[in-house]
Amino acid sequence: MSQIYDLAIIGGGPAGVAGGVYASRKRLKTVFITDTFDSQSSTSEEIQNWIGTPKISGADLTKNLENHLQTYADNVLDIKTKERGESITKVADGFEVKTNKGSHQAKTVLITTGASRKKLETLGADKFEGKGLTYCATCDGPMFTDQDVIVVGGGNAAFESAAQLAAYCKSVTLVQRSRRYRAEQITVDKVLANPKVKSITNVAILEIVGDKFVSGMKVQDKETGQETLLNASGIFVEIGHIPATDLIKSIANLNEVGSVIVDAKTQRTSCAGLWAAGDCTDGLYAQNNIAVGDAVKAIEDIYRFLKN
Repeated sequence: MSQIYDLAIIGGGPAGVAGGVYASRKRLKTVFITDTFDSQSSTSEEIQNWIGTPKISGADLTKNLENHLQTYADNVLDIKTKERGESITKVADGFEVKTNKGSHQAKTVLITTGASRKKLETLGADKFEGKGLTYCATCDGPMFTDQDVIVVGGGNAAFESAAQLAAYCKSVTLVQRSRRYRAEQITVDKVLANPKVKSITNVAILEIVGDKFVSGMKVQDKETGQETLLNASGIFVEIGHIPATDLIKSIANLNEVGSVIVDAKTQRTSCAGLWAAGDCTDGLYAQNNIAVGDAVKAIEDIYRFLKN
């Protein structure tokens, strides 16, 4: 561990790659640490909101991001693939990043480790993921224009997705496992006032059904035991996410769900010299384009921090 890098970037999704490209162009000697270049969007059949590209598969987007990073790595970006960041410690000259393969020292760190969606655990959910069952209404919703869809969840994110989908889908059914919604009452009232939106509460989700593609969901009323088949072409799951922030929980402030708290203007965390971008942060919206923009913002601030 003789070399001290200007910057360590941890995470290989859109935010991490954007950070790496910008760091390379600014000639910041950077170690780029990632186990994989996959992100939550990697399994999407078709992404229609990646700016500049009308449509692209998640797999192709992942390849393009990696190629972009490799193209501009030059001799300033040291890419460490199949390497996982495990802990970060403050040291005299910055930070020591320990991984499953060793350790690296850097003056600054950018965390872009993302988050994982809480998966729907029911029969057929794995089988139909990416085949009508999705975890992103903004990404995949337009593909279900004029069709019947289901949103699973009862929080603000679920209701926001339902409102968005109602703009172009034939109908939206909100399915909630408990009696009460977690969303703010004003949001619940507003969304359910839309005649295209209906809700079903206090049910167990038994199975996602279909052939090659989703055709519906079987639910069971928890009081009566009655089973019902809800016909739908798309199922959007909004039951929360798990930020990948364990490696910085001892040095940076996290919120109640484990997202790292950042300054929205600079992406700085509470720990001097540590920035974060993308879905691992407490940013209000989780989107690829936003994650990329946040990472660019962070690199601009990191460059000023190092050069001042």
